[in-house]
Amino acid sequence: MISLAAGIEMADMAWEVKCREEDMKQRALENERHAIDDARRAVDEKAQQLQVLANQSALIAGFSMVAFVEINIPQYTSGILLTLFGAAAASVIALMLISTLNATYILVAILRYDCVTREAPFDEFWKKRCEPDWKMALRTFSYGIPLFMMVVSLVAWIVLWDHGCLYYAASIVTAISVALAVFWFANTQRKWGDFLMMSHATITNRSFSLVPVHENSPPTNVSGEPAQQITNGSEHSKESSGESTNTSLEISSLAVGTLTKSEDKLRAKLFAGK
Repeated sequence: MISLAAGIEMADMAWEVKCREEDMKQRALENERHAIDDARRAVDEKAQQLQVLANQSALIAGFSMVAFVEINIPQYTSGILLTLFGAAAASVIALMLISTLNATYILVAILRYDCVTREAPFDEFWKKRCEPDWKMALRTFSYGIPLFMMVVSLVAWIVLWDHGCLYYAASIVTAISVALAVFWFANTQRKWGDFLMMSHATITNRSFSLVPVHENSPPTNVSGEPAQQITNGSEHSKESSGESTNTSLEISSLAVGTLTKSEDKLRAKLFAGK
């Protein structure tokens, strides 16, 4: 009986060891699948960004080329005006072509990345081989936008050169172009330019809730800090329950990095007047 019990115990141990080994193999397989999925998601994310940049750059370069080729130049147009127009149009086309070609080549390169073997992590591959060209493509695109608006204003001056309303119409077009260029640099480029060039630029969703508490316990939010208690406001509910209702409030904010200042502003707006 003793030998039989020992044999059964050894068989149980061997079975546990075998199950453990199979479980470890399954976990390793799942980890490998997750790693492959993560690499594919990273490649898809960068590919979509590059496609958008390449398409927009090519579109603006095409508009500039059409304006350069199809414009009707009056006979006695100022030579200085024509020189400025030619230089601006050529600069826009050159900058947008640099952006388009860089984005296209990077796109082809990352699509050749092997997500299965992953001889080098994709983040390392992106930083060493792709990120400098990506930043150059973004910079050339951002420089080409105000030059494109300059082309638009110069087209107005050239086309309306022989008309009596030259100064009024062309000045309006120029003012709109300048306003858009100022808005581009003061708002869009200032807000998103540096963010898009960051290596680990992410948008996080930060939230906190007000949880139900009893009268004898201080209310807290999910971060462990004291929070104000929100009640239903109904006298009937207060008399029947004697404690705060199960009211929760979710606040979400788009944040770059930690964004503690944004959270403070949102909390201040939430608790103002409570």
